[in-house]
Amino acid sequence: MTSTMALLQPSWRHWHLERDDDGLAWLRLDRADRAVNTLSADVMTELAQALDRLQAAPPKGLIIHSGKAAGFIAGADVDEFAELNTPQDAHSLVERGWHLFNRLAAVPYPTLALIQGHCLGGGLELAMACRYRLAVDVPGTSLALPEVMLGIFPGWGGMKRLPALIGPPAALDMMLTGRPADARKAATLGLVDARVPLRLANRAARQHVLSGQPAHRARGIIGWLNSRPFKSLVAKRAYKQIRDKDPQGHYPAPSAIVTLWSEHNGNALQAPQIIDRILTSDTARNLLRVFRLQERLKGCGKAVDGVPPVRHVHVVGAGTMGGDIAAWCALKGMTVTLQDQDAARIAPAIGRAATLFARKLKDPYAAKQAADRLIPDPAGDGVTRADIVIEAITEQAAAKHALYRSLEPKLKPDAILATNTSSLSLATLRTGLTAPHRLVGIHFFNPVAQMPLVEVVQTDTDEHGNQARACAFVGQLGKLPLPVRDAPGFLVNAVLAPYMLAAMQKVDEGLAPETIDRTMTDFGMPMGPLELADTVGLDIAMAAGQQLTQQAEPPRCLAERIARGDLGRKTGRGFYLWKDGKAQKNASGTPPPDLAQQLIGHLITRTQQQVDQRVIADADLADAGVIFGTGFAPFTGGPLHYRDSKLRNTTT
Repeated sequence: MTSTMALLQPSWRHWHLERDDDGLAWLRLDRADRAVNTLSADVMTELAQALDRLQAAPPKGLIIHSGKAAGFIAGADVDEFAELNTPQDAHSLVERGWHLFNRLAAVPYPTLALIQGHCLGGGLELAMACRYRLAVDVPGTSLALPEVMLGIFPGWGGMKRLPALIGPPAALDMMLTGRPADARKAATLGLVDARVPLRLANRAARQHVLSGQPAHRARGIIGWLNSRPFKSLVAKRAYKQIRDKDPQGHYPAPSAIVTLWSEHNGNALQAPQIIDRILTSDTARNLLRVFRLQERLKGCGKAVDGVPPVRHVHVVGAGTMGGDIAAWCALKGMTVTLQDQDAARIAPAIGRAATLFARKLKDPYAAKQAADRLIPDPAGDGVTRADIVIEAITEQAAAKHALYRSLEPKLKPDAILATNTSSLSLATLRTGLTAPHRLVGIHFFNPVAQMPLVEVVQTDTDEHGNQARACAFVGQLGKLPLPVRDAPGFLVNAVLAPYMLAAMQKVDEGLAPETIDRTMTDFGMPMGPLELADTVGLDIAMAAGQQLTQQAEPPRCLAERIARGDLGRKTGRGFYLWKDGKAQKNASGTPPPDLAQQLIGHLITRTQQQVDQRVIADADLADAGVIFGTGFAPFTGGPLHYRDSKLRNTTT
């Protein structure tokens, strides 16, 4: 590609405009002073200026692409959302993108978005304003409208253009869940015109933008669903699904998206009351806070300077946790050796891994490659080659000590030894090691594939950098590392134990488990405390309660069930009868009016104690850990933020 315009264009900071010898214009976004492209106010202003210049001398076609290795465009600048203090601020933000992208969609020359890497939110709205889209088929290419996860809506044309491209059912699914599509799925849906290999991306973009093909639109029955009366039927079904999922209406954005699509053709400017209600709401502010907390946790998982990424992981213990940790590491591209007493004990883990690979990777060849990276290793030969060795055996200190004595002489000098313990003291486990600093805690939660948080445990200051290295490893896995100090229960289990036991005491007082659990799911928890106890295992809940709450006597309802051998989901009966992996519940009764606040109070108190005792660095990280480790209602902004917000509201 040769440039003949570089000296003629204005000195833009973010956009770079060139013309090649075929008369095509190439507009590259490379936002200054940022690692990723986001659509800030000044980036949008420069885009308008670029369209002015192209209007003065129209090209044969325009190709918009990214100058960032990280991806295409990550969306709007979220920092600007935090500055929406008035309804007028919110209206101005929506107007900016709506009018600019409509202008892009109306230019007389063909336009194409060449998408490599993430294309999210406003980035996808910009791409959909182009006549064509090509997705570069590389790992990391991901297209999504995730605004709903911030409590807002895609107001720059996404609610109009996505249903027109792929049909309302698929479009509403993407907008109401924030679920991404990779290059393969995007092409199947019709969200992009094609997926292309990296080596042919520029050539394919040039050919396609000049092809003269009509712009893609949803056709047939799927296309008809964009018109009345079908539109209202689709909307009615979507409203019902939203109510079923969020009966208390904690999250107003999903319903607003359906309303804006079905009644205003995706144009929020026609419904200013919805802009006011959604963009400046407490829910949007709190979900923006959660997003920033998530970004902070991701920052904990950044690579350590001078330390290469982990390539080989050795896991000892092929039970549920160990086997699933090994499978996730292999899924993420690492070579994994999995050790247990014999091949028969490893086989179930290999079977579960194959199911995971097929579900997550879709491509049979990619799934086979992942399976090839997971190597049964009964003899433990992989220990000597591993960058990190993860122990996930029984929660008995003596057994772990014996294992460490056999492992330590075989480890590479710079290898990390990690334990997945959830209850034993790291300081105790280090006893007897020649290099005790080598052992860190890397505490995954069950189920490994679904839970985003991983606690990374250190006993004291990280003088040798092993906690930082362990956090970087967790980041490699696409998980959120939470640095914590060695203490009973660390953070997550420490705050859950008193909460679950308080719920059990309410059962002793005569409340039905269904009433208690329904109260807490109505509050916004993903699962009630008694169903959670059944899921964890009542024997484990008993042990955790005794260790973490210093209760002399367990709740009567818990002791009786354990005495009968009713341990929850794993035995088929606990607080509930379990069938096909689901708790069978009776109708719930009327709870005391302050039940939710009583139970949440135990969780909040313990969270504050963990901050006061420096188990966790600060209140923000504590909120992050409880949200991503327990599912604590995200719309509240976290337990401590929720408490502080209630106090502020009480005093004003």
